[in-house]
Amino acid sequence: MNKLLFWLHLTAIVVLSLLPVTELPGGIFNFWDKAQHALAYALLALLALRAYPKRRSLSTVLALLLLGGLLELAQAASGWRHGEWSDLLANGIGIGLGMTLWRGVPRLR
Repeated sequence: MNKLLFWLHLTAIVVLSLLPVTELPGGIFNFWDKAQHALAYALLALLALRAYPKRRSLSTVLALLLLGGLLELAQAASGWRHGEWSDLLANGIGIGLGMTLWRGVPRLR
């Protein structure tokens, strides 16, 4: 179940990151952009670390950061989105938060 949740969340992040802004659903997506990035990647990191506990946590979070960077580059190349360094920073903060929660709260493992 952990792997399924991880892959579903990862797929949602990729799809929502690459859709034109005009196609994004309203309502829940109307709060601060950087908070959205941080929360999405915190959950992604937590799910990844739970789904693949035997992998080294550093390699897992670095792969997630690489994913975030590649998505920002894809947005910049798309013509309908804008890749931003500050989004990548927010992704990294979220990944750090997810890793901290995973390490600090035994019930989340």
